[in-house]
Amino acid sequence: MLLVGLSVWLGWFPPYGWQGPQHLVLPAFALGIPAGAVLGTLFADAFPAVFREPWVGVWRSWGCGRSVLVRGVLRRALPPLLPQAGLVVVGLTGGAVAVEAVFAVPGIGRTALGAARAQDVPLLQGCVLALVLLGLVAGAAVGVVRRSMLGPALRDASLALPAIVRWTPSRWRVAVPVTSAALTAVVIGWGLLRDPLRIDTTARLASPSWAHPLGTDGLGRDVLARLAHGAPATIGVAAAVCACSCIAAVAMGFLPGIARGAADAANAVPPVIAGILVAAVLGPGTIGASLAVALVSWPALAAHAAALVEQTRASTHVTAHRALGATPSWIELRHVLPAVAGPVARNAVLRFPGIALALASLGFLGLGTQPPAPEWGLMLAESLPYVERAPFAALSPAAMLSLVAVFSMSSSGLLTSAKSASSTFRWRRQHHVSPSATVQPPAEV
Repeated sequence: MLLVGLSVWLGWFPPYGWQGPQHLVLPAFALGIPAGAVLGTLFADAFPAVFREPWVGVWRSWGCGRSVLVRGVLRRALPPLLPQAGLVVVGLTGGAVAVEAVFAVPGIGRTALGAARAQDVPLLQGCVLALVLLGLVAGAAVGVVRRSMLGPALRDASLALPAIVRWTPSRWRVAVPVTSAALTAVVIGWGLLRDPLRIDTTARLASPSWAHPLGTDGLGRDVLARLAHGAPATIGVAAAVCACSCIAAVAMGFLPGIARGAADAANAVPPVIAGILVAAVLGPGTIGASLAVALVSWPALAAHAAALVEQTRASTHVTAHRALGATPSWIELRHVLPAVAGPVARNAVLRFPGIALALASLGFLGLGTQPPAPEWGLMLAESLPYVERAPFAALSPAAMLSLVAVFSMSSSGLLTSAKSASSTFRWRRQHHVSPSATVQPPAEV
């Protein structure tokens, strides 16, 4: 979308190459916007919970200024999120093979892809080894920073006081996921009535019309029909991979030491490199692409789960239950698992667009679904040579991926707000607090 909009249509930036600072802008935006959205949403999910903790109210009653409160909240909220930031940095460095291929950037990932295509085993081994070492170094650095920030006062996650606020979802927070889901359903439902494999050579690269609402591709096939019939190969497979990754990450999170080390090593291998290795064994196809993405999609979730497990196990209420004689299995099931499953599930929802994009990237590079089957990444690859003559053929699958991302992000925010409201309601009911009452932090804190 950046290539078509800012380079082809507006001519602001060069579309290909790596010769000067102007060539850096489009690849940087293409990599930075999705990663920044994921990290920003995780931070937005973590900060309200910290501000609801009683010590914040105590600090305010002592007269602490805004800057002191902000520093304290950052020191409290950052340690569980630092592993995510480290994984994102490694992913940006090693997982940008598709972006490097689109913009012709001479990076490590593109070098590894070229070595695999040329069957240059020593160069491919060197690239993969460099990515793995980079992941281990980044993970170790993040672990050192996290341990330096943690302290006895920062390990207590049990004193969270539900916010005394009502959940009143604004119209746009409800309208955005509903609108994106409705548009996606309309496009898919409309396109399913058409034939995705019918070739009309007289209508090659046709503009949108009533006969072809989104135009045609280089062979004269209807773009709308191919979008609809390619949705299961992208959205359906991504949903299955996302669910399996979430379950595996929660299970691995209960072994924090093993989970964090395995996550650092696995995250250093981008989906495309994993796709190359899996394709070498199973051959290119949907099964190989989904297996490759599944192998590298759980590390970020496992690191998040491991951090939450450590933090919850060190909390005061868990220590009190141990002192009262509660069994470890009862503590893990009744206290640790509920505290971990919700945030990790919301993190998985946030990463669903990235998983779908990874599958599309493998299809774009010829490692996923093979022609003539419709798949959104394969459609991007087939339409890229004709992007100037028929931009809608390339923009349509990109727009569908964007709709999926918007729906996932907005739905995650809606679920987070609903969870916060539910927690507030349960806390008020347990403590017999009126909805209109203003509650102060307990005096014994």
